[in-house]
Amino acid sequence: MGIKQVKVDVNELSLGMYVSGLDRPWSQTPFPLQGFYLRDLQEVNQLKSLCNYVYIDVERGRGPIAANLKKLDSKLGKSKTVGRERDNAVLTEPIAPLKIQRNLYREIQPLQKEVKKAKQLHQKVYGAVVEVIELLENKQLENISLGETKKVASEMVDSVLRNPDAFTWLSRVQEKDEYTYSHAVRSSVWAILFGRHIGLPKRDLDVLALGVLLKDVGKVMLDQALLVKVERNPDEEKIYETFVELGCEILRKTQGVEPRVISVVKTHCERLNGSGYPAHLVGDKIPLLGKIAGIVTFYDHVTNPRGSRHPIAPSKAVARLYELRNIQFQEELVVEFIRAIGLYPTGTLVELSTGEVAVVVEQNFERRLKPKVMVVLDALKQEMAESVLLDLAEDDKRKQALLDSGKKTRYEIEKIEIARDLEPGSYDVDISGIRDQYLMKTEKTGLLGLLSRLKG
Repeated sequence: MGIKQVKVDVNELSLGMYVSGLDRPWSQTPFPLQGFYLRDLQEVNQLKSLCNYVYIDVERGRGPIAANLKKLDSKLGKSKTVGRERDNAVLTEPIAPLKIQRNLYREIQPLQKEVKKAKQLHQKVYGAVVEVIELLENKQLENISLGETKKVASEMVDSVLRNPDAFTWLSRVQEKDEYTYSHAVRSSVWAILFGRHIGLPKRDLDVLALGVLLKDVGKVMLDQALLVKVERNPDEEKIYETFVELGCEILRKTQGVEPRVISVVKTHCERLNGSGYPAHLVGDKIPLLGKIAGIVTFYDHVTNPRGSRHPIAPSKAVARLYELRNIQFQEELVVEFIRAIGLYPTGTLVELSTGEVAVVVEQNFERRLKPKVMVVLDALKQEMAESVLLDLAEDDKRKQALLDSGKKTRYEIEKIEIARDLEPGSYDVDISGIRDQYLMKTEKTGLLGLLSRLKG
């Protein structure tokens, strides 16, 4: 098998990659071999100090974050995730680069503090969406007021800006609500997380959040049997696609809905290469917020397919999304979305390099591959007597300090990595229970500490 080289920025390097080439002659570096596996952080740091980019052999070692995402299984590859046959023509028109403002929203509230507000707000968001849908289903258009929906959408933006994990936790665990409602809320959360990451102004985030929450209102005008069909014939597909225009008509007749919100609804099914609908827009004719809405809608449909008891592993959805870069979705936006949510979003079931199974409970926004996890199954995949909280970044930092001080050698220390993410139903793990256990941990600790002090 021949070498399959990929050019990688040194900041994207991770352990397990096989470095096959540098951006300078090997003789100008301390590396004795023209090709080696990255086995510890010292080697990674050496490369960062010497090179701007390197080449890695993805056949022999781990690939870059975006390119080494797990392959989709054949069923997913053949499925019609968004209910229509895909046109995989590559876009040839130039696309304007994104204007990204890094670290615009830097202040982070503690997760346990924000989750209390997010939990109450989560119910308010669902209530507002459900109320609108029920009025539409009962043909009471004259009674629709989006004032409350607009208000809770803006509050949801504020919550995600304060702490992205709090609302994600509440949306990540699938509740017993109707699919359309939960899909709208989850997609809106992904959209806000994404917009936060690229530094969209608060005003744009409000428009985006409300537009994504309302993007499917037109479906109430369609037959329920058509909505739940996995495979639709061409005639049925044409009828199904009318939900976009139907939704826009409803919102145009609804007082207080600004044109930019309707634009998000109208363009969230458009695709970069013109294969979308209803107007078959191409490239930059699709507004930025519409492009974002399209990506988050696709991602949530794949991770939470209708009729499925469990969502699929996030890496599979991200892999499919990455395959469609510069085809259905703008490449730069796809890459930034992957960076925004990480490979292992909060609530993801993962297998560690130790063989243990854990649940991701909180992101590390500086080191995306090193989140906090709750270890729930041991290396033999048996339930642990008590789950253990592990901060992968802190664990790595502590072990690296031992190496740097010379107290330990790299052969005496096992650095723990996330080996892979798992399908949520792979093991009998109560993810919602783990969520509650972690989110209430600080509060309980503080109360117990107070009680112990009173007893003393």
